[in-house]
Amino acid sequence: MKIAVHGLGYIGLPTAALFAQSGLEVVGIDISPDVTEAIRRGVPETREPGVAKLIERVVAEGWLRAAYKPEPANAHILCLPSPVDSGKRPLLRYIDAALSSVAPHLREGDLIIVESTVPPGTTEMLAHKIARLRPDLPDGSIFLAHCPERAIPGAALREIAENERIIGGLCPTASEMAAPLYRRISRARLNITDARTAELCKLAENAWRDTTIAFANELSLICQELGVDVWRLINLANRHPRVDIPRPGPGVGGHCLAVDPWFLVDAAPGCTDFIQTARLRNDAMPELTADRIEQALAHLSRPAKIACLGLAYKPDTDDLRESPALAVAKILADRGHEVLAVEPHIDVLPLGLASSGVRLVSCTAALRDADAIGILVAHRAFTARRTEIALHPTVVDAVGLLRSTLRDCPSIDEAGRRVENHDGAVAETAQDFGVDAVAVADLDRCKMGDPLRNPEDRPNAVLAK
Repeated sequence: MKIAVHGLGYIGLPTAALFAQSGLEVVGIDISPDVTEAIRRGVPETREPGVAKLIERVVAEGWLRAAYKPEPANAHILCLPSPVDSGKRPLLRYIDAALSSVAPHLREGDLIIVESTVPPGTTEMLAHKIARLRPDLPDGSIFLAHCPERAIPGAALREIAENERIIGGLCPTASEMAAPLYRRISRARLNITDARTAELCKLAENAWRDTTIAFANELSLICQELGVDVWRLINLANRHPRVDIPRPGPGVGGHCLAVDPWFLVDAAPGCTDFIQTARLRNDAMPELTADRIEQALAHLSRPAKIACLGLAYKPDTDDLRESPALAVAKILADRGHEVLAVEPHIDVLPLGLASSGVRLVSCTAALRDADAIGILVAHRAFTARRTEIALHPTVVDAVGLLRSTLRDCPSIDEAGRRVENHDGAVAETAQDFGVDAVAVADLDRCKMGDPLRNPEDRPNAVLAK
């Protein structure tokens, strides 16, 4: 059996590699000659853990090769972007273009699987398009299914193999054909349904996450207004057995959460007021975060030098797509500040940011030179230096990275004894920098919108041993 994977991005590339590893002949199709040439040489440009090594092996063994143009295959898997336009309407041009290029190569009995996140009804629309493009094929002789990916950057290989899968065929035969194919690369449950339900399920998953994050972000604004520590509040609220509030932040990014809810809005605009409101709340957070950082520097009579720690949309990845941290940095630069970007996972700034005058610097340089530090992404590299970061005179922590070093609220155990819940990481991290672990409780003042001020203003300043 021969598999063609169309689109060799962060999902398509590991998917192609896993199918090749399973012993299938796989051809990876991508319109970028640079991408296909790198795979032909067995050296793909990817930072996804484990993918480059796996690609090198399956290419050397002859199971995987790359091509610039489509060719015949028993199954075609579409792993292509599905963004929205400036009006938040779905853009399916990449999927549409891929199907148009595949159509001349289709044969009776072929299977087409759409992994891209798409609006409800897209799989049916593609079936109608095939019928128009290939009237020579008998009706119903090409089988279509929607099998949405559920993997995240930084863990794609593991999550493709371990996360449950949805198999949504346009007809039962399509599901029956797709299921054994995915069983070759998945160790998890395969859930069979119809195509429209599968399409809607992926959108529902991401809209649910987006709306819960919007609640957390709105809660952070309420806490700022009322002078309450949002991190402590969420920690206490989450001790309820049926409450699980996520952490707030500077917004929502990535290729899914910031985009997919708009597919639901487009599909049912009269039924999605709540989803639209959540989306608007999250979209507003980068500007509000920039405002907080500027407020922390209100004492300066000049444009400030501001360090933005993190540009990626999530921790420990180089993925900048729809990143709110990226937006914060650009907003600050456009307002006339000198912005120092610290992003340990990239070597070059994106063009739009570089043209705004933003400079990519080391964390050490940022801590030394900046008037203020804005923590925008909780990278492990920053966590390792959190005590050092906290010593900077002006810090605005938008993600709670410093808050994780604090002592938790004391509690009363079953015997009526007061228990101080110290974070074990505090002592370890503090020791690395030669400071008193207990005194780190001063960081309690570092809640969103309440930056750490000058050391002399701190009643419990972090003390050298």
